[in-house]
Amino acid sequence: MINVVLADDHELVRNGIKALLEDEQGVEVIDEASDGKEALEVLTRTNPDLLIVDIRMPELNGIEVVTEVAKKHKNVKTLVLSMHDSEEYVVKAIQAGADGYLLKGASKEEFLKAITKVASGGKYFTGDVSAIIMNNFVNGNASTKSKKESAKDPFNLTKREKQILSLVLQLKNNKDIADELQISRRTAEVHRFNLMKKLEVKNIMELSNKAKEYQLV
Repeated sequence: MINVVLADDHELVRNGIKALLEDEQGVEVIDEASDGKEALEVLTRTNPDLLIVDIRMPELNGIEVVTEVAKKHKNVKTLVLSMHDSEEYVVKAIQAGADGYLLKGASKEEFLKAITKVASGGKYFTGDVSAIIMNNFVNGNASTKSKKESAKDPFNLTKREKQILSLVLQLKNNKDIADELQISRRTAEVHRFNLMKKLEVKNIMELSNKAKEYQLV
């Protein structure tokens, strides 16, 4: 039996994962957490085989949680389940010690495959993520590239966020953005919301002005 703890600040996401796993033999969700700090408290109390963790959470984010797990709960495997497929998040997750990285748009079959492989001591990284790992770690340029991009961009926008920014400034709606980037409309909406929040703007005009000011596109 693989004992699993879920850490995600969205109750609907946690409920969805539990519903997906409840009929699966050999996998049991034994506890859950709604933020990073609670996740670490739950791990101490339950000592599961696997922690499935989101990246964006209150208190401590997923990267910080994975870092702490690697230090203090070495027997617990970590699978990052995120909507973000950008180099920034992937590289940071791997550097923190994540055993796997899977996108929330993955199929049930791939999700179960990732759980089984990571829980058994293996590594699992979905296709696009594997390519990012190869590009950054085989070539040894992940940290260098990150530093160069940060110097140019004070907001440290991810590759995906820059794509969204460019399309939003072209006045494309969420459906158009989703179609062009081959992502779901919901994912496009979340990326757009996160971008506006990160740049601290409330409308397209403010977004356009800030993009020009900092030469973001």
